[in-house]
Amino acid sequence: MSTATTAPAFDTIDKALLTEIQSKFPVESRPYARLGAVAGISEPACLERIARLKTNKVIRQLSAIFDTRTLGYQSTLAAMKVDSARVDEAAEVVNRHPGVSHNYKRNDPFNIWFTVAVPPSDSLEQTVNVLHRLAKADETIRLPTLRLYKIGVKLDLTGKAPSLEADDEIYDEKKRFADKPPLTARDIDLIRITQEDLPVVERPFAVWAEQARATEDELFAWSTRMQELGYMRRFAAILYHRNAGFLANAMVVWQVPEAQVDAAGEQMARFREVSHCYRRPVYPNWPYPLFTMIHAPTHSACMEVVNRIEAKAGTFPHKNLFSTKEYKKTRVKYFTPELDDWHRRVAA
Repeated sequence: MSTATTAPAFDTIDKALLTEIQSKFPVESRPYARLGAVAGISEPACLERIARLKTNKVIRQLSAIFDTRTLGYQSTLAAMKVDSARVDEAAEVVNRHPGVSHNYKRNDPFNIWFTVAVPPSDSLEQTVNVLHRLAKADETIRLPTLRLYKIGVKLDLTGKAPSLEADDEIYDEKKRFADKPPLTARDIDLIRITQEDLPVVERPFAVWAEQARATEDELFAWSTRMQELGYMRRFAAILYHRNAGFLANAMVVWQVPEAQVDAAGEQMARFREVSHCYRRPVYPNWPYPLFTMIHAPTHSACMEVVNRIEAKAGTFPHKNLFSTKEYKKTRVKYFTPELDDWHRRVAA
């Protein structure tokens, strides 16, 4: 769990690099030379900065970012209601599942919120039921995506990006469900390699190409193809939000009338501070179909974004669910054996 409580000090070059690599990292032979040229510094200076930002836990990972659903995996957001005296214990139980990538404590009676992904051969419903039982939760609701309006965390450290994103910047339902050929065994081999953290060396893709028994050009062509098909959302950096100066994140859930959900979701997704925007199912005790995730430097800045959203998309009853503790934040690893190990431990 990140413990940053004050905004860190970055110079203008750090801010420019961190903002750039979240949107598009150069997939070419010497990417740090390209990044350095954009930032006005040398390749060695760029390598030194990237290494320092990783050591200081500002950059979490540099890698391909694949789309879980497009790869054939099933995923859901889930909310658990757990006795406050044992919420940390329950969260630790949930964390043990290798498909759980995000897990937060939030300011709501449903106090544990996590996302979990499983391969096609597994039952997502059964997985959530098992986690409910193991965590000894009082209640658990599944909140799978019914419609994706936006996914992609891109924190603007420069303060120069437009407040609204353009359509071509947003990964949404159209890109996720475009027709595409099935993955091959070779694709899966390359996914296993490129989902790992990119080495901070002059020619990092040469390292991966050697692992893949391919040339760099073959790897670059494959990466381009995966993005065009929608299997890969982008190749980019993921940051430790708090260590990058974004100390607050709010999951705002909106009670929008059914006929207005899609229009409101498309409007809300345009806001740059909104990293995720989804339509999800409602329940008798959970009447909120629209979910937006907002990242900002402070609690009050999050609330300013909520006000701007209301001014553009409409005023609806909503809850502002702030994360009060981060239990887990990692990347799902696809096509790996860890899940089999978890099943064996649970069965035992």
